[in-house]
Amino acid sequence: MQHRFPFVSLILIIAVFLIVRIQFWSNNETNGYNATSWDAFGYYMYLPGLFIYDDLRELKWVEKIDEKYKVTGGEFYQAIELDSSGYYTNKYLSGVACLQLPYFLIGHGIAHLTDYETDGFSAPYQYSILLGGLMNVFIGLWLLIKTLKPYYSPLTIGFTLLFLGFTSNLIQYSSIDGAMSHSFIFPLYALVLYLTMRWHKNPKRITALLLGAVIGLAVISRPTEIIMIFIPLLWNFSNKEERKKKWQLVHHNRSHVILALVGGLLAMAPQFIYWKYTTGGWIFNVGSKWYFLNPWFRVLVGPEKGWFLYTPVAILMVLGLFFMKRKPFSVSATVFIVLNIWIIIAWSDWTYGASYSTRPLVHSYPVFALPLAALLSRCMDSVQRKSMVVIVLLMFTALNCYQLSLYNKGIGENFSPLVEWNK
Repeated sequence: MQHRFPFVSLILIIAVFLIVRIQFWSNNETNGYNATSWDAFGYYMYLPGLFIYDDLRELKWVEKIDEKYKVTGGEFYQAIELDSSGYYTNKYLSGVACLQLPYFLIGHGIAHLTDYETDGFSAPYQYSILLGGLMNVFIGLWLLIKTLKPYYSPLTIGFTLLFLGFTSNLIQYSSIDGAMSHSFIFPLYALVLYLTMRWHKNPKRITALLLGAVIGLAVISRPTEIIMIFIPLLWNFSNKEERKKKWQLVHHNRSHVILALVGGLLAMAPQFIYWKYTTGGWIFNVGSKWYFLNPWFRVLVGPEKGWFLYTPVAILMVLGLFFMKRKPFSVSATVFIVLNIWIIIAWSDWTYGASYSTRPLVHSYPVFALPLAALLSRCMDSVQRKSMVVIVLLMFTALNCYQLSLYNKGIGENFSPLVEWNK
């Protein structure tokens, strides 16, 4: 029975996430659930602009859609007006829209077959995108099981999934705010881990090509995901002997490196083409700023959105970095996690808008699952430690449920349960 525990955990997560989605099934009468609004509108607007309105740079359709569905949040900040041409270019990159495309087409087909408006924002589109985000997270968790299987026991893998699903803010950005970028990027991280593992065990050209394509797609989803490249680059890098074998493997398969680069460039091509079409240049600066020498550590420990405060399983994830020795991913995961956290806390808009805990870390949780599993594996050697794991899981789950209920009551941008507790 124990070998089935990871899949039992996955099924339990699927059931709970779907129940939560049903609990938040509707938030307005216009289109059932207005999911593609605010930041989510920025990522999504490529699809109706291209397939319905045939307008990606003048965006004349936005005003009418905003009047009906209130998608911009009151100010059309999602696109940048170009003074030289009068055209607009999207502030958000197109990768998430590429990942949403299958679900958009499903919604478009349903709208055509029913009485709903085929405007890109009626109910079929909203629920297709929301349920599509959930589906992507489930796929990512399934891939994570396959990645962890060679290194950890089924019991460890199952508990790792349960901690990710029930004690973190993943549930918020899968079941409730699932139209945002995080649920769609999440499986890309799981896929990079899986493909990296597969390539190092059995190098194949198609694996290298897919690996590059996944990284390229992640980069045009959020440019900072470029650090994903450290996962395959530093895999099998924990000691001198492993590093020597790694470079011998790469040298022997030099053509695979070229194929990975080709895959990455092909995946990023839609973004370059879009910029060329809207701005006249192949590259465009969307204006994000970072302060790497003076980051906001309150993103991790502050009362506003502190990751360690509101998602305390994050502490276990970080502690797990010290328990990954001799694992092929020890260096790659450590370097990625340190860089990822530093980039997140160094961004100029450190509050990340209305969010529960630190939401920009959610989509990279498959990588954080590696040290979490390493820590939990140390707790599986006795009944007492296993019991402690269960107790911590239940406590963190209860805390997460309470805080989620507070956040979704509409406390909003300045969400702080610490303030609520003191009232």
